[in-house]
Amino acid sequence: MAITSLSLLFLLLALTPLSQSAVFVSIDCGSSSDSYIDENTIKWIGDKNLIQNGESHVVKDSNAVSKVMSTLRAFTTRKKNCYSIEAEKGGQVLLRVSFHYGNYDGKSSPPSFDLHADGNYWATVKFSSNDEVARYESIYVVKGDHISVCVAQIHPNQFPFISAIEVRSLDSNMYGHVDSNYALLVRLTVAYGSNTYIRYPYDPYDRKWGPEISDNGLIRLTSDAPMVQVNLTDNPPEAVLRHAVTTSRTSDPLILDTQITSSVDAPIYINMYFSEVTQLDSNQMRSFVFTIDGEVASKPIIPPYGDVLQLYLTNTTASENTTFALVATKNSTLPPLINAMEVFYVSGPLTDGTYSKDVEALASLQEKYSLLQEWTGDPCLPSPFTWDWVNCSSEDTPRVTALYLDGFSLSGSIPDFSSLDALQTIDLHNNSLTGSIPESLGNLPNLKELNLADNKLNGSIPTSLSKNSNLNLDVSGNPVLCSSSKLCTPKNKRTGSKSSSGSSVKTKSDKLPIILGVIVSSFFVFFLN
Repeated sequence: MAITSLSLLFLLLALTPLSQSAVFVSIDCGSSSDSYIDENTIKWIGDKNLIQNGESHVVKDSNAVSKVMSTLRAFTTRKKNCYSIEAEKGGQVLLRVSFHYGNYDGKSSPPSFDLHADGNYWATVKFSSNDEVARYESIYVVKGDHISVCVAQIHPNQFPFISAIEVRSLDSNMYGHVDSNYALLVRLTVAYGSNTYIRYPYDPYDRKWGPEISDNGLIRLTSDAPMVQVNLTDNPPEAVLRHAVTTSRTSDPLILDTQITSSVDAPIYINMYFSEVTQLDSNQMRSFVFTIDGEVASKPIIPPYGDVLQLYLTNTTASENTTFALVATKNSTLPPLINAMEVFYVSGPLTDGTYSKDVEALASLQEKYSLLQEWTGDPCLPSPFTWDWVNCSSEDTPRVTALYLDGFSLSGSIPDFSSLDALQTIDLHNNSLTGSIPESLGNLPNLKELNLADNKLNGSIPTSLSKNSNLNLDVSGNPVLCSSSKLCTPKNKRTGSKSSSGSSVKTKSDKLPIILGVIVSSFFVFFLN
């Protein structure tokens, strides 16, 4: 395992002002409350105005868990269901999503399902018991102006759900030692020596610093410093530096439990924070090094009193078999200590999402037809969890190639699809669309299938469509639609036929006897084909 970047950050760094969070959103999924304040002075809002799909449920053990974990929203329809949360494009956020099954459905069988964020696969959610609370946290830079949090069904009759979603803005220069095209997936955030969780308001970014709970024989220490100055860009809260742990003897290494569970080497990022707990006299020295699998990987670390020193590890990999430790140097009279640590997996490259102009076009379509607004999140990613009425290409930045909007009760005129220039298929049959067929449909360069059957369209079929030999066009079931401008004259009673270019055009005339004749012959030809 090669370490290509290992650095010590000292307090000579310039002070970075704490910026006010642009986003601080806490959503209690399934809650009937409009809003409430919890024991940490955090304001939670219900989700009834944030999502149109899903069903609210109360868990069976609601008295044994927090108010937030007592409700959930479950999704029994669609491949994926998403929440959409406004965010600042290019801003860095901490995203936390929580799940508590609580036997809400009385089946004592927790489901397994996928969790997505902004079109990226994040994790497969699994539970070991009915009462387990599963939390997933990620730090990343938002590429759009919304954050999408989605759950996707991956097994029959195992329905996804969500209990809570939390979004916190971070300062842009925090966690800057990892490329912003990658996400940091939180594995461990620990405040050594603390006997309780430390979070907001003690940490304005609401990171959840948990106590070290393993029975490893470490000795708990409490700082007697009047205050601990923090001038680090990653802004650890002073509260996590008020305690520490150490070993009982100078000769004993302090083994760090990183909770890395990968059986193979995986990319990781680690932050460690050190602050001396008492003013040492001239005869005392606390000096130690950081080791990986017994190999020294840092210069001597001497924790400052009343200040903090940070050690970060990046551009490296580790597995469950990797051993991280702090080992006293030969001249040290005191054993090593540590106050706090953050451990992350590093994700693969984050997607830029579906082609932006296609996304904008779909948004316009949703604005026109409110029924379609039930679909949120990335329309194409991650594959194969596209929107139910969309097909997409397999490129890194996918294009929308098909729209299947048959039977959606759409009314009004046919929308403008001109900006969706990768479309190969448009299926709008069995709706209540009216008006003429737009000439612009004939300008879609890749269109091969256009089904406008069984609507209420009128006028004539544009020649850009009727003469397109590469297009399979179906306009049957539109009684007052004509296959050409000539056929729209009252004296002409001919039915639809092959166009001069040979493209197939199916129509129905507006005279009752001919309508009946065409229906019979059309079905006759259809079944022969």
